Amino acid sequence: MAVKNKLLRVAVVGTGYFGQYHIAAWQRMPEIDVVAICSSDALQAESTQARFQIPKHFNNLGTMLDAVDVDLIDLVTPPASHVSLVSECLNAGTAVICQKPFCESLEQAEQLVKLIREYDGFVAIHENFRFQPWYQHIKSIIDSGSLGDLYEIRFNLRPGDGQGPEAYLQRQPYFQQQKRFAIQETGIHFIDVFRFLFGEVSGLFAKLSKLNPVIAGEDAGIVVLQFQNGARGILNINRLSDHCATDLRRTMGELSVEGSQGTVHLNGDGQITFRAHGDVELKQHDFAWQDIDFGGDCVYTTNRHIVDHLLYQKPVHNLAADYLINRRIEEKVYASSAAGQWLEM
Repeated sequence: MAVKNKLLRVAVVGTGYFGQYHIAAWQRMPEIDVVAICSSDALQAESTQARFQIPKHFNNLGTMLDAVDVDLIDLVTPPASHVSLVSECLNAGTAVICQKPFCESLEQAEQLVKLIREYDGFVAIHENFRFQPWYQHIKSIIDSGSLGDLYEIRFNLRPGDGQGPEAYLQRQPYFQQQKRFAIQETGIHFIDVFRFLFGEVSGLFAKLSKLNPVIAGEDAGIVVLQFQNGARGILNINRLSDHCATDLRRTMGELSVEGSQGTVHLNGDGQITFRAHGDVELKQHDFAWQDIDFGGDCVYTTNRHIVDHLLYQKPVHNLAADYLINRRIEEKVYASSAAGQWLEM
């Protein structure tokens, strides 16, 4: 899908914790005109409109679509709203960016992708972790061949925000009620990062657990992934533990990529080091990135990627149909943990 004019009229639906990052990112792009926001919380809609000086606010998507000429709807809302809101946007003929996790279940996501195809619509998923600058740089290191044959990718997720009865309440309180939590809410980001860096998954084993009794879903676990290229991935999750970082949410943990010619390591401050095979010296990889809002300005970079497709016909990587692969892997992770066995994709 391409928009002929070089100015995109954008409306943002959802004014919660993460919605502020989306609005701020849009307002930094010269080709974007944020024409309206929409929230079911009237007070929040008014305060967000005043804070960002947006022309109009609404409490209902249908009312907004009738009142405002919009090219792109940015849905920063929970999964339970995705089917109805995306369907309404498709019917109105607007392009959509939808927050992850896409829908409440794989079945819902597959049905919605079918509807998107019937409408010949454009729906991209706001999977922003692969657009974090450190992963973009690590991808360039891998593509350069300096690691040699890839052996293993490993990430220890340690945000340190899951302890005690008040866990998650200050920032995203709905986390406590999610029956599928650590994988569906956060782990799926790193499943996507692993695919971005290492390619497609052929099989997996998972063992998930709940450490904090006040929450409904899992908050810890280990997922072992086999990639089609023969390499292995290990996602080790514990939301109660932290890691060494000035901002625990910058990377949410530490990553290592091992190959026949060397190893790359990402620490919690977004710093990348490389050690050649057989060497004892760690070499720091300097790369440019901006410490703005969340995850090295990845909301802006993700939005920019989508805008460059809509306005300039550049390739786009995160369409809803593509994201079904992540949801299918997620489904296998939960099934593997329940069955206690290795599952092929």
